[in-house]
Amino acid sequence: MSEITPDVVRHLAGLARIALTDDEVSRLTGELGQIVDSVAKVSEVATPDVPATSHPVPLGMVTRPDVPGATLTQEQALAGAPAAADGRFQVSAILGEEQ
Repeated sequence: MSEITPDVVRHLAGLARIALTDDEVSRLTGELGQIVDSVAKVSEVATPDVPATSHPVPLGMVTRPDVPGATLTQEQALAGAPAAADGRFQVSAILGEEQ
């Protein structure tokens, strides 16, 4: 059984600067206790002859060749724009003044 008590949960919440109600403390005490118990069970079977893994299937780089394809013309790209000017998308200024 884990050593997670309501006092431990309150202490952790204080360190994290999280305000918890009594109901939340009660619920988290049980949930964190289950997590600690589960980690303890895994630690029991994790022996030196069992390699540590982060994924059950080895990961590899899945890439494809970077081959240029058909691109839009400037007119096609701007065709669906709400506003365009001088061959560019026109948007409202967000900094308060034009730059």
